[in-house]
Amino acid sequence: MSDAALDLGFDPDALREKYRQERDKRIRQDGNEQYQEVKGEFAHYVEDPYVEEEIVREPLFDEVEIAIIGGGFGGLLAGARLREAGIKDIRMIEKGADFGGTWYWNRYPGAACDIESYVYLPLLEELDFMPERKFTQGPEILEHCRRIARHYDLYDNACLQTEVTEMHWDEASGMWIIHTNHGDRMKARFVAMSNGPLNRPKLPGIPGIETYKGHSFHTSRWDYDYTGGSSKGNLTGLKDKVVGVIGTGATAVQCVPHLGEAAKQLYVFQRTPSSIDVRNDQPTDVEWYKSQQPGWHKHRMENFNTLVSGGFAEEDLVNDGWTEIVRNILLLMRIEKNKNLTPEELAAKAELADFQKMEQVRARAEAIVKDPNVAESLKPYYRQFCKRPCFHDDYLETFNRPNVTLVDTQGKGVERVTETSVIANGQEYPVDCLVFATGFEVGTDYVRRSGYELYGRDGVTLTDKWKDGAETFQGFHSRGFPNCFFMGTLQSAFTANFPHALNEQAIHIAHLMKKAQDGNIRRMEATQEAEDAWVDLICKLARMGERFYAECTPGYYNNEGQNELRNPKNTSYGGKSERFFKILEDWREEGDMKGLEIS
Repeated sequence: MSDAALDLGFDPDALREKYRQERDKRIRQDGNEQYQEVKGEFAHYVEDPYVEEEIVREPLFDEVEIAIIGGGFGGLLAGARLREAGIKDIRMIEKGADFGGTWYWNRYPGAACDIESYVYLPLLEELDFMPERKFTQGPEILEHCRRIARHYDLYDNACLQTEVTEMHWDEASGMWIIHTNHGDRMKARFVAMSNGPLNRPKLPGIPGIETYKGHSFHTSRWDYDYTGGSSKGNLTGLKDKVVGVIGTGATAVQCVPHLGEAAKQLYVFQRTPSSIDVRNDQPTDVEWYKSQQPGWHKHRMENFNTLVSGGFAEEDLVNDGWTEIVRNILLLMRIEKNKNLTPEELAAKAELADFQKMEQVRARAEAIVKDPNVAESLKPYYRQFCKRPCFHDDYLETFNRPNVTLVDTQGKGVERVTETSVIANGQEYPVDCLVFATGFEVGTDYVRRSGYELYGRDGVTLTDKWKDGAETFQGFHSRGFPNCFFMGTLQSAFTANFPHALNEQAIHIAHLMKKAQDGNIRRMEATQEAEDAWVDLICKLARMGERFYAECTPGYYNNEGQNELRNPKNTSYGGKSERFFKILEDWREEGDMKGLEIS
């Protein structure tokens, strides 16, 4: 059956051409180099505004069995699963003044999870915790992080307000020596690095940005002393201020409604519009929550992950905008009465379902925004998962306010910044305050994002080892760096619900540590053969998604539009995440620790 026979209501060929045009006008030659590294004269953008009392202590020269670097969900889950495995000698190291990671730093007004609470928040059953809402807000998430840390005694022996500066492998003792900004030279038999994929704020490399003399801050370091209010809004300090926001991604979508409500005038500078779908937030149904049977949380997470990864399930438990494309594919297949599609046919149906979804998103912008020109500028012309989709019920409505102006740069971005203004489309916009909603570094070098260098066996640095791309076994181990576990998306699973992937990694690390404890294993390191085989697999799978990402509008998923320059070694596991989790599970069940040298 042809596309036309399906009566789609749109011309797929015309949409493909429109997507191509919109992508092409946003392609930049500088790729990731378009962003300004936050250091030197820009270092104040990453200072911690939430510290109530600075920790002053003597340097530590002691030893622990395992150090976990990072106090976000990854580190917390690693600590929790290690405790459950009976590992007692744990030290958490976190640069913030408390646990929380992303949710410690991102306290901007409107901050909330964009995946439903009941699959996003980890350890709900273990802590018998019920989120207040379907999309729980930042303060509750931050408190849940602290709850996890308290429940698993992770505050004990923790080093908060502590930033790792470098790590050295000491062959004689078979331990890592961890250097920090407190002068520490602590030792750890094992180290789990959970630096987080979104931990290093980035600024746009706009000419003149360093000359701006008005007030400015990055959304991950929100300045409530200046704006007034709280995470719930009510930014009374802005009532006589002209504010500019650069960036229209997931963060801006959540904070712009509050800025629009409070500011005398708000300019939103847009390069590429986000996809804004219905959020439909609501309080948690307490009776529903109480009716859940043991194991419900794991089952719900796996159901959601299967569907957003393009798989099929008997039931859609979450049933929201994230999983709608899969429902559309199934509908198309039912219409055609064809369940035995080739991979190419399935990809074609997925594209049509995607077109349907994005037509719906664009129609929503047209229905809500009163000015037709503004509505057109807010329509995203790309596949849904080219960028992280957003869900909000107030963002589009904000552009109906008389004090809010969308400055659509037609994909070019802001031209320059002066001492008092932002220049875009050749026009000057004087602003009292400039808010950078420009996200975090993703495609840059791993060590740069981590903020510290690793010196492995024979003094080889991780930067040197990975100069031609990452080399790991299963994303956890890198030869030459014994007893070091990497957590994150690099050569590991990627899923929209990142805490789910972190939980699977934490379970695996706890298994390895339990093996080490029970077997008196002092050292584990990837074999060269296992590492080579895994890297080959990662590169092979990376090629499967090349066409999709090459056709996407520029963003961090496709190396800012330079997907052809993206090193396939520096990608995630290109198969479905559930397949990756099964690989780890099977490896654990085999029990022989194949691929690792053990001593």
